[in-house]
Amino acid sequence: MFTQFIEFLAGIKMTIISALCLLFSLICLILDVTPFFNPVWLTIFISGIPIVFRAFYALIVRRKMTSPLLITTAMIAAISIDEIFAAGEVALIMAVGEILEDITVDKAKKGIENLLKLSPTQGRKITNDGDFIVDIHQIKKGDILRILPGEIIPADGTIIMGSTSVNQANLTGESLPVDKTVNDAVMAGTLNCFGSIDIMVTAITDTFLQKMITLIEQAQQNKSPTELLIDKLASVLVPTSLLIALATYFLTGEIIRAVTILVVFCPCALVLATPISVISAMTAASKNGILVKSGAALEMMGKVDTFIFDKTGTLTEGNITVTDVISIDARYSSDDILSLTASIEKFSEHPLAKAVITSASEANLTFSSVDDFKMISGKGVLGIIQGKILISGNLAFLQSNHVSISDEQLRQISQIQNQGKTLILTALENNLIGYIALSDTVRPEAKNVIHALQTLSKNIVILSGDNLAAAQYLGNQVGIRQVYANLLPTDKVLAIQSLQKNGAYTCMVGDGINDAPSLKIADVGIAMGKLGNDITVDAADIALIDNNLTALPRLKELSTATLKTIKQNLTFSLFFNLFCVGMSVVGLIGPLAGAILHNVSSLVVIFNASKLRHK
Repeated sequence: MFTQFIEFLAGIKMTIISALCLLFSLICLILDVTPFFNPVWLTIFISGIPIVFRAFYALIVRRKMTSPLLITTAMIAAISIDEIFAAGEVALIMAVGEILEDITVDKAKKGIENLLKLSPTQGRKITNDGDFIVDIHQIKKGDILRILPGEIIPADGTIIMGSTSVNQANLTGESLPVDKTVNDAVMAGTLNCFGSIDIMVTAITDTFLQKMITLIEQAQQNKSPTELLIDKLASVLVPTSLLIALATYFLTGEIIRAVTILVVFCPCALVLATPISVISAMTAASKNGILVKSGAALEMMGKVDTFIFDKTGTLTEGNITVTDVISIDARYSSDDILSLTASIEKFSEHPLAKAVITSASEANLTFSSVDDFKMISGKGVLGIIQGKILISGNLAFLQSNHVSISDEQLRQISQIQNQGKTLILTALENNLIGYIALSDTVRPEAKNVIHALQTLSKNIVILSGDNLAAAQYLGNQVGIRQVYANLLPTDKVLAIQSLQKNGAYTCMVGDGINDAPSLKIADVGIAMGKLGNDITVDAADIALIDNNLTALPRLKELSTATLKTIKQNLTFSLFFNLFCVGMSVVGLIGPLAGAILHNVSSLVVIFNASKLRHK
């Protein structure tokens, strides 16, 4: 109850009332009017009680001398010599500083809760009496589960019957669904695109998904927020000011000088220096489609010297499209290849097939009728078109159906695959007639953004769950030399930790759920806000709301300017306070003048910080 009362007094509404009371008291002071009850006492009560509470809580419970203790001492000393306006003024300024600091703290990260929603609560268990939907807690290692098309896989396991394609993008970041067949492993939380499969459960509680959740929890615990510089200085400033005040009193015998020292030494400007600068910068960032979720992230961003990018959905659009249609038979044009392939693929549910159909439809090509259609999950399709057998699928599928493919054609196929593209081969009557290449498209702004970051002397790295060829090809397109591929989320975390151990300040940029642990463990995590899953945005420190990478160089420049402004404000306020202390020691100023002077220093800090709003 008492804690709630303290929070109520420290709230914005009560602080406004406190400010109005101080203003009324100031008017009375200027007009030389003595009211029946001086409202400054309400200011001292409203804004002072929370400060006194924090001071003694830190002193008794944490056994630490903090700046609230210094302010409390100053207020008590000022009241003891009847300088109550100075006591109220100090209390109010500190209350405003605390509110501004609280605004910079984000309290609504729910990444783990959302990640847990990926975990299925039920599974289809096969028994001697048939298959039944059971609760996930009734499934154990060694059980056989059946997963139908469109269902989420409820546990880690190994396929013992059937073939399919599994969308693992949420967990591994792979841009395309992965073909799976007997003896292949599947993971909980991934999507069975098509084809019924039976799996033997290998893990229930220690699944890959659960390990990701554990990684995020550990990263949250290990990654403490950046503390304000005043917190580090408080242990020195507080006892120093008390000693100077006591020494002045014993040497001069004038308590008013000691009180003045405590008043001017109150680190109000120091308290305001960081939150005011951060809020101004966050306002500027929001105007550019950048959501900065904490002041600590903005400060740390100013120190970042290594940018780490996910590939799919971050440097690329995340959309599979047809890039090339190549005919290797003079009797068929590229349009013929696309039309024939789309005609048979229209019966398939595979994402690659949908991309081919979309491309053919956009080109206004005609679709032929298909007889005796057959689909082999994870491999390809075949049927009869215009009285001829047409086969469409991957290389292994065509070879298994005795399609003749020359060494030169194999070399061409390998060359295209080395560009990070996926191929659908098409054969008619056991003769290869052409193939269609598909790929994720690179964001048009990616190359310029990478160049801009490199101009700022920043190291750039790609960490991708995709295959090495695809990742390296993308790296060459955008100008990134350091490329690491075939990485699971745990591998990405280890790679980031390795960079950090070598002294790098890291910034991870990603969009998928698989990037959440990396976003947490990096010094700064940036999520692609529009396409990114809610889990990713929650796990990140910063989100790009409009998904525009061009905001990154601007964000880096803004954060660097913010750090510079904070240092300017802290340096000015510290030296200005020391100057005022010197004037207090020799008796040139009194408590009220001291309060006004240190209020001036706060205004200078606010004005300097406000310039960040226009960057």
